[in-house]
Amino acid sequence: MTAKKRQEPTAEEVAARELVRLAQEQGLSLTGPDGLLKQFTKTVLETALNEEMTAHLGHEKNRAPGERDSGNVRNGTRTKTVLTHATGQVQLEVPRDREGTFEPVIVRKRQRRLGEVDEVVLSLYARGLTTGEIAAHFDQIYGASVSKETVSRITDKVLEEMQTWSTRPLDGVYAAIFIDAIVVKIRDGQVANRPIYAAIGVSLAGEKDVLGLWAGTGGEGAKFWMSVLVDLKNRGVSDTFFVVCDGLKGLPDVVGNVWPLATVQTCIIHLIRNTFRLASRRDWDALRHDVKPIYTAVNAAAARAALEELTEKWGSKYGAITRLWENAWEEFVPFLDYDVEIRTVLCSTNAIESLNARYRRAVKARGHFPSDQAALKCLYLVTRSLDPTGRGRTRWTMRWKPALNAFAITFADRWPAPETY
Repeated sequence: MTAKKRQEPTAEEVAARELVRLAQEQGLSLTGPDGLLKQFTKTVLETALNEEMTAHLGHEKNRAPGERDSGNVRNGTRTKTVLTHATGQVQLEVPRDREGTFEPVIVRKRQRRLGEVDEVVLSLYARGLTTGEIAAHFDQIYGASVSKETVSRITDKVLEEMQTWSTRPLDGVYAAIFIDAIVVKIRDGQVANRPIYAAIGVSLAGEKDVLGLWAGTGGEGAKFWMSVLVDLKNRGVSDTFFVVCDGLKGLPDVVGNVWPLATVQTCIIHLIRNTFRLASRRDWDALRHDVKPIYTAVNAAAARAALEELTEKWGSKYGAITRLWENAWEEFVPFLDYDVEIRTVLCSTNAIESLNARYRRAVKARGHFPSDQAALKCLYLVTRSLDPTGRGRTRWTMRWKPALNAFAITFADRWPAPETY
């Protein structure tokens, strides 16, 4: 039996080994303020800048051809300090030309941070850190000074991007739109609670998309939801099969005015959660057993029978629970008329709540915001950072495939032609 041929090391592995050898010979650490990695970063950046200068001038240093058309040549260097994510502050010698026409690309004029630093700042801000905490993080981890004002300027760069995102055209038809609001604290003279409205759409291809964020005033209300839904309609949404919400009073009429054919469905997860909030913890297991037959019933009549059994058993002790289900009944029963595949995604796929959990984590870390715009910026950055690998989106789409087949059959008269979605 012959031994396997030893694989030759790659160029990257050879370079890495050489770096380690040099660090050991010179008694240097690989990382840290004066480590070899920092020196290597400086060398790479300066080499790239010099290559850009050569391309700009058309000749190497001290090798200008005598018959050249331009008299522009190198004119020394200038010192510049940039902040990098991996190695902190790096001092560079940036080449200059006599005519001052050189425009470097890898480290642009007046650029003090490499792009990856901005992404780190945006990521930390999306996780709820304040500008002061981000500045302290860079000082502690990278030994680099980044002021709170600089952090604010970096995060403000996304405002234009956020505006473009919030006005982008949308699909004409969605299988379902999940809507909800979270409460944030805004410091406007005094700290007050304000709702931020969010909507998630599931496309006819099974793709989940956050359709927008809107800052409201006062408590959550159907009147403001009207403006949100009208905005979605103005951006191209002409129809949706279901609007899933938390049972807000007056919302069905609002949805009917915007999308007359849409079915308003109370979020089952909200109903179940609110049921347990009204009960003692020691009764949760028994209640869970008695509530399940209601939302898993084969039809509305069977669900009504299950509710009557719940009322007979628990009505005297938890009258508020039975009133909760009675008040939500008209918006609870619609999904019972549809196939089990449609029921499953409307009942068990708590799309908006998983998003709100991320939002609340960032909001809780911040405490309160100086303005509505600051709150929207933070939540937009959370939205922007969702599912960076795309694996979650793939799992979601696969989970919705069976339901989409059922949607296509059930709503065949409203299903658009393939070329339109």
